Amino acid sequence: MSDLNIDWANLKFGYMPTDYNVRCYFRNGAWGEIEVSSEESINIHMAATCLHYGQEAFEGLKAYRCKDGKIRIFRMEANAERLQSTCRGILMPELSTEKFCEMIKKVVKLNERFIPPYESGASLYIRPLLIGTGAQVGVHPANEYLFVVFVTPVGPYFKGGFFANPYVVIREYDRSAPLGTGIYKVGGNYAASLLANKKAHDLGYACEFYLDAKEKKYIDEAGAANFFGIKKKVERRQIPIEELETLEEAGACGTAAVISPISKIDDLEMNKSYVISKDGKPGPISKKLYDKLRGIQYGEEPDVHGWVTVLD
Repeated sequence: MSDLNIDWANLKFGYMPTDYNVRCYFRNGAWGEIEVSSEESINIHMAATCLHYGQEAFEGLKAYRCKDGKIRIFRMEANAERLQSTCRGILMPELSTEKFCEMIKKVVKLNERFIPPYESGASLYIRPLLIGTGAQVGVHPANEYLFVVFVTPVGPYFKGGFFANPYVVIREYDRSAPLGTGIYKVGGNYAASLLANKKAHDLGYACEFYLDAKEKKYIDEAGAANFFGIKKKVERRQIPIEELETLEEAGACGTAAVISPISKIDDLEMNKSYVISKDGKPGPISKKLYDKLRGIQYGEEPDVHGWVTVLD
């Protein structure tokens, strides 16, 4: 158990220094050995492609201290596969699933004392980061790269935890462009969301809500997380914004957001408010999804999909 003096129950979703990070360099056409570092900084060339041309990708996943005393990591193979897809999209060398998972497990074990206690409401956030470090002035891929993984204990992404929050439709900004980098997890997508996110917060909303970039007719994404709406049958398709009126429940979902119910979505430009939860509380299906997901992550529900890795 941790020997740290941390108020785990009131931990925010932010950065806290930990003991170690792990690194691996790509040079001369091959990935090197895994290195352990206690440095929080990275020394890179001023002409590195990550700084000039956005050759950068990252992932996010979590580790949990569970009731049975074991540590579980959630879906790290899926994160490895998504990173590989991003690498193909912006011409970076792919890291094998085996090496990715080895580094994830290593950094979690090295920082085991920072994993929040069971039932604290907090978890250990894991941030893998891949950047082009080779110097380049022309618009070309780098010849050298750095893959680093660090961890930090975090609380809930939205203040207050599992409660329904209000969202606001943002029409003057796009989350991603058709045929662009929206399908990849690159930092530029998040930089493009900062202004919209600030506007939503300034208006008193928990998060911004995007429509599709092409027609501004269909639901795209709930800020920095995926959107889900609950009706009587399961479908995966484009959803016109007007269909929000028919939803019984709605929410955002993702690594950081987990299951975050939405109380209402205001479309200020159209003078329209879509009230999802009249009492502002999570709906019964959202609660069931939340409990099921957390149960799998903490080893209290059957892991029928093989999503969880238990550390030795």
